[in-house]
Amino acid sequence: MNGWQGKIAAIDLTSGRTDTITPSRDVYERYLGGRGLAGHFLCESITLPWDSPSMPLVFMTGPLVDTPSPTSGRMTVASRSPLTGAVGDTSAGGRFGTRLKRAGWDGIIITGRAPGTCRIDISDGTVTIRDAAGLSGMDIASVVKTLPRTVSSAVAGPAAEHGCLFSNIVIDGDFFAGRTGLGLVMAAKNLKCITVNGSGTTALHDPSEIAKAKEEIRRLAAASPVLKGELGISEFGTGAIYDLISTRRMMPTENFRRTFYEQAAGMNAYAFRQRYGSRKTGCAGCHILCKKRDRQGRPIPEFETMSHFSALLCNGDTDAVMEANLICNNAGMDTISAAATLACYAEIRGAPLTAAEIVSLLGDITDSRGEGEILKLGSWRYAAERGVPESSISVKRLELPAYDPRGAYGMALAYAVSTRGGCHLRAYPISHEILRKPVATDRFSFSGKARIIKLSEDVNAAVDSLTACKFIFFAATLEEYARAFYGATGVAADAQGLLSAGERICFHERIMNGANGFTADDDDLPERFFRQEGSSGNGIIVRPLDRGEFLKSRSNYFMIRGLDERGHPLESRRAELGLP
Repeated sequence: MNGWQGKIAAIDLTSGRTDTITPSRDVYERYLGGRGLAGHFLCESITLPWDSPSMPLVFMTGPLVDTPSPTSGRMTVASRSPLTGAVGDTSAGGRFGTRLKRAGWDGIIITGRAPGTCRIDISDGTVTIRDAAGLSGMDIASVVKTLPRTVSSAVAGPAAEHGCLFSNIVIDGDFFAGRTGLGLVMAAKNLKCITVNGSGTTALHDPSEIAKAKEEIRRLAAASPVLKGELGISEFGTGAIYDLISTRRMMPTENFRRTFYEQAAGMNAYAFRQRYGSRKTGCAGCHILCKKRDRQGRPIPEFETMSHFSALLCNGDTDAVMEANLICNNAGMDTISAAATLACYAEIRGAPLTAAEIVSLLGDITDSRGEGEILKLGSWRYAAERGVPESSISVKRLELPAYDPRGAYGMALAYAVSTRGGCHLRAYPISHEILRKPVATDRFSFSGKARIIKLSEDVNAAVDSLTACKFIFFAATLEEYARAFYGATGVAADAQGLLSAGERICFHERIMNGANGFTADDDDLPERFFRQEGSSGNGIIVRPLDRGEFLKSRSNYFMIRGLDERGHPLESRRAELGLP
């Protein structure tokens, strides 16, 4: 094969055995790789409990990984989410995917449960399971320090070992397979870390075609103010959009009870850069380099972390935001869910948290002590336990990120219908509603949003499967990436062909969620957004969402996606997409 390596390692931690799976070319072409191929291997087990030894934990690369295609260093990690019970996949950066591909594998599928804490070491075609009792309880940074610099790593931190439902898998010490609790799936298998290194290459069908696609993509990126402008993501990281969200009066504040934070001007990416300094870093194969480090080498928070640990918690202390980010990173804990769960806690107790309390409670969650024993279960379970379920601002039990849906109606619909829960990255309508890419849409209207969200989901599913970074699509399109895909694999797919694969992947996830009992009742938003207005001002009126208009838009989405009125996949669409 070209583009793909043609084999996947199936690792059983119970028996200690590794087998090789060789998918057919048809499977590769239908599911591409990454998120699509991970879903293909998850589907037969998706109704099992997440902590069943038979539940797969999948790491999957795509055909563009380890090629010159821009932003090709990503991969998908997937399983059933402990936090939501739904499909739990995430696109993760770093160098793990590239090195796994160079080791000769398109992916690894891990099942079973080791008798004690273990690690998996992959070196080219050799897979070794080793005792790792000495690593048990270590934080992420401490584990990484024990590993050779020549390897890439995936590590479960102490938050996962103590049962945190929103624990991450941390890649290369600084990149995150986050949001849906996959660190806990890894810990349930008694697997502390995976290392990988490879000395091989990925065969390419036509390197000149990839080179031409790369030139086009980089030219488009260079012309994009969002990506490469002096105030763009390359210069300030994802925090570059902090001011945009604030001035649009859609920054979640005080656990989504308000949409404007008065101290935002002193908590933005510029303020962090001035106080801590900034240098660029990023994933393998990327020239945008959106990740930032300070003068001491510490990570500067990403946008959602920056916003939630400031505005959502009404915290005006940048040092506390930095400290919270470091605690979450070293514990292997999702920053969005962590901050949102603390905001839920603050609302229920009736008083905002001090900076010291934020830091202290994050430590309690990491070690599962005191209030942390319940907070580690996420805001939905915490609020239910305290008898105030409306204080959890979540969809399918996944806490919402830093875009208030009353300020962007496409985002409202996207949150509701996302297969993994309250996720902004399934469709990312902020692109057109706020950043005006590829064209501007009216952010205070549901008109046309159903079709836009469906198409955006399909695009992003294809992107996550190739794999590439969604940020580059502020500038490039599937047309350029179809050319890169052809250059890598020899498969003559155009943009529409990739879009069709994305539709198949999204519908397949709907099938898997349906098998676990998810219905239209789960494709909904917290009642707060329909009852309470946002923080109007500066000529911007932020009204409550109109429930009738929302339901009409959701109904339109169901029809376009091929679902019935209860959100169940229609057999006719299933057949059209060639799904079993």
